[in-house]
Amino acid sequence: MSDRYAQAYRNGGYGNRGRQDDDEYDPYGEGYGSDRRAPPPRQRNPRPPPTVRSAAPPPRSAQRIQETSAEREMGKVLELIKQEWPAMCESDCIPVQLALQLLDNSSVGRAHEYRNFQRTHQYLQNSLKKIVHEYHQGFNSSIGTFHKIQGSIQTSQKKVRFLKESLAASKAALCATDPELKKLHATSHMYDGVLQTLNELDDLRAVPDQLEARISEKRFLTAVDVLQNALRKLTKPELDGIGALSELRLYLANQETALMDILVEELHEHLYLKSPYCQERWQNLAKCQGALSEAFKDAPAVPPFHSIFDAMDWERPVTEDPHKNPEADTFSYVALVVESLNKLGRLEFAVDTLKQRLPVELFAVVNETINDIDQKHPSSLRGGSHGAHGLHIYGQRETRMRADVIYDLLWTLYGKFEAIAEGHRVFHESIKALIRREGAGNNIALLGSFKELWNLYQNEIRSLLHNYVTTDADVYQFRSSPRPGIGINGGKDATREHLFKFSEVDSKSAEMATEYEALDNIIRTTVPGLTSNSKKGADIKKAGLVVPRSDPAAARKSTGAGYGSQGSGAHKSLVEPSVFNMSLLLPPTLIFLQRLKNIVPPGSDLATSTLTSFLDNFLVNVFQPQLDETLGKLSDTVFGEADAFLQDPEWALVAKRPVFKGATAFFTIVTAFCRMLGTIPHDQALSSLIIRQMLSYYDRCFNWYKALVTKTQEEASSTQELRASAVMALEPGEIHETMLKLWQSETKDSELLEKEADLLMAQTKQKVLEASDIIQDRDTISSLCLLYTSMKWLSVKILSLRHITENETDSSRSSLTKPEKKRWTLLNDPSKATAEEGPVYLPMTQETVQSFDSILASLSDLATTALLTLHSEVRCRILHSLYTALSPAHTAPYLLDQEVAEPDPQILSLNAEMVAFDETAARFLRAREVGFVRTGLGLLINAYLVRNAPAMTAPMNSRGCGRMRLNVLVLQQNLKNIEEGPGAELDRSTAYFELFEGGPDAIVTRAREDGEKARTEGNGKDLGGVRFTYDELKALLELCYSEQLADPERGVAAAAKRLLADKLLALSEYMWQS
Repeated sequence: MSDRYAQAYRNGGYGNRGRQDDDEYDPYGEGYGSDRRAPPPRQRNPRPPPTVRSAAPPPRSAQRIQETSAEREMGKVLELIKQEWPAMCESDCIPVQLALQLLDNSSVGRAHEYRNFQRTHQYLQNSLKKIVHEYHQGFNSSIGTFHKIQGSIQTSQKKVRFLKESLAASKAALCATDPELKKLHATSHMYDGVLQTLNELDDLRAVPDQLEARISEKRFLTAVDVLQNALRKLTKPELDGIGALSELRLYLANQETALMDILVEELHEHLYLKSPYCQERWQNLAKCQGALSEAFKDAPAVPPFHSIFDAMDWERPVTEDPHKNPEADTFSYVALVVESLNKLGRLEFAVDTLKQRLPVELFAVVNETINDIDQKHPSSLRGGSHGAHGLHIYGQRETRMRADVIYDLLWTLYGKFEAIAEGHRVFHESIKALIRREGAGNNIALLGSFKELWNLYQNEIRSLLHNYVTTDADVYQFRSSPRPGIGINGGKDATREHLFKFSEVDSKSAEMATEYEALDNIIRTTVPGLTSNSKKGADIKKAGLVVPRSDPAAARKSTGAGYGSQGSGAHKSLVEPSVFNMSLLLPPTLIFLQRLKNIVPPGSDLATSTLTSFLDNFLVNVFQPQLDETLGKLSDTVFGEADAFLQDPEWALVAKRPVFKGATAFFTIVTAFCRMLGTIPHDQALSSLIIRQMLSYYDRCFNWYKALVTKTQEEASSTQELRASAVMALEPGEIHETMLKLWQSETKDSELLEKEADLLMAQTKQKVLEASDIIQDRDTISSLCLLYTSMKWLSVKILSLRHITENETDSSRSSLTKPEKKRWTLLNDPSKATAEEGPVYLPMTQETVQSFDSILASLSDLATTALLTLHSEVRCRILHSLYTALSPAHTAPYLLDQEVAEPDPQILSLNAEMVAFDETAARFLRAREVGFVRTGLGLLINAYLVRNAPAMTAPMNSRGCGRMRLNVLVLQQNLKNIEEGPGAELDRSTAYFELFEGGPDAIVTRAREDGEKARTEGNGKDLGGVRFTYDELKALLELCYSEQLADPERGVAAAAKRLLADKLLALSEYMWQS
């Protein structure tokens, strides 16, 4: 109100002359006395001095264009007062003091100025009157307003007095204790708490969105902070009574579990290469290791693990960068997840979950890799031989195709394994750094996952090796996990041999259906929502039992069978299992193990020197038995083939002369195994397996030889079961030694040939040859020739494999409980396993090579035995045929009444047999062997006819001699086509029976001439012609008189005897003189 009235004064009241401010107005002053002309009372705050007023802005009246006379006069009065009475203009002017000075008549008083003061006062009064006269109408109109203002002021005064009283009462009340005020204070605090609670509720209401946003952005550290802050707020007592927060508490509790599950899943995504951000890493590793797949040729180069690992700072906690994708760096992301799990307080649970899921995840990685490779390689381009069950020697093209599949699989799988191991190393180091920063000590429960990973690695590798090497399910089965019922030392536990398997359950049985329904009810009661209530027993019976995911049997059946039957938990085989796959499987495996040594964390309980120990066990317990079994089966297959001992149609590709089909097949097996052994660490036990199979093949060949030369059951006697030629070739004796000397002789030795003929005739004279002693079948002769060439060829080929090594490792002699350590080094380039060129050796020690050399000697001896059998067989056949032809008991007598124009059938048969024998020998044998068989046949025929014919053919007449000469001529003509040289002429036999034609005198004359030549040429030798011995000529003389001696008339016989005696006397005279 004061402002309003002050505005009114300024507009038209007295305030236009310098009215004081409202705060300087004294409503209780005495300024409104009865005498309006009296001097105004002294104010509390007087006006400022004229100097101040002059400095102030001019009043509104000064702004007028013209001032009134009253105003001018008032101005003059004020100037006069300022000049003459300046004290009146001061702010601290005291009117009483001035009045006392005006009344003081002393020298210091101002009584003498009193009149001047009165004149000034009068002058002021007159000026005011003029002002009043000029503004009386305005004054009159403002009187009413003034009264109103005065009333308002009085009212305000009353209100102020009431306010003062109220303030005093309030002050008194505040000084006094009031319970209500305390209640108000408590209520105020409560309202403050409510406001704070409302703010927290607003914050909590935003938590789900914030949490989901952070989780979706993969900012897990921030998400854990948000979640834990919200959970801490919810634990405040003031929020316990808010029922609306129960759903939020349940949500956050579930979110804590869900976040832990998400972190574990994210950890699995990156540890087991499920995330697309991990693809470049394992693809680059697979490419660096040697993968041939076209899928990896464009894989970008990734820095090596050791450089990334060394660049990571393990001393500081992991922090999030909101401007980067956290998954772009897999290793940093794993460390971030570990930090989040630790902050969440679930790290140990995550480690346990990781260990539990490790077998399943690795199995899935292997299975997925196998399926990918299976889709990339058509089954027709895998080099398989369906139906062979691994008993197949692969060619170069098949080996190349199998190598492409196996290398693609192993390089890809081992690239993934290495990337997984790198992730586990980062996981291990992250936990170790956390423990070190938090001072938790060496927590083995958190740091033991790497050894578990390696155990599963070796199980998977062993399973792969087993699937691609072994063909028999009964040979040392290895699974992706240890086999139930197998003890530490490899023995079966009888009490655990029969274990429960879901695959063996009869799901249709009423008992099983009842038990399953009871189990389902328990699950529905305990964990609602886990199973569906709609599926009842009928559905269960229809669908059968659900086999758990961990049961390998169902997984195996669902993926379908690969090559061969495989056990539960095994993976599908992409190529046919074979021991020859070992040369393809081992180099990538060794490279992977070498690279894995650089990833194993130092100070762990896993020693890098033991990474290859499981391969020792695999070689001894799996590969070696399988190699032995495969070798045995392949050899049995070779031996058991119907054409194993027949001529190989493609012999010209491998040998100069025809050989057995079984021999080439067996050497192919040996070569393949030796080439395969060259790609794996040397073990003398493996070389011994091949040597043992060589011995088995020799035994089969020797048995085949005996089968060829053994008489049939009808022909066999109790004393002799072998043919005569086989007896001479096998049994030691003078004949056997003579034939060996002839074979070993570089030139033709006539003395040995004559000795051999003498021994053969003596042998046959002692025991007459029968038809059963002769090999009648021409195929048998061919088989003997093939046996010789095959054994000779095989011994030469096997000799080229001879290689003595200083490595004397022999697993067959090492203890099974403490196997000997092997040097697992990269022996060869992986490409060597697919190369067909280059030398092939069978590494042996000084001890083993003795057995090898013994087998070589046995093969050579068997070849020599077959050749000696052929050599003696043709001679036995000649002796038997000549014996038959000369014996009158078997043919016609030699006392003939007419001339004979045709040779004996036995002679013709002998010629045909010798021609066929020679053709067979020439077709199969070399020139030296053929010459060994041919040489000496004429000598033997000559000797036999000259020495045995007189005794066997007597009595003989001239016509009988003609028959004999015809037989000799036929033999000579045929023999010229067989034997080379003068031995085929049969000069002795021809000359011998020509002497018979000349009669006794001619014989004696021939004896005299031979004697004379012997005396003239010396030493009794006739090198230029044919000479006969005394016994031969004596027998011939007796043959000449045999017809007369056989005459029934006694006189004729007696005369013949006298003549014979005379001739013999003369013969002895000439022969002894010579």
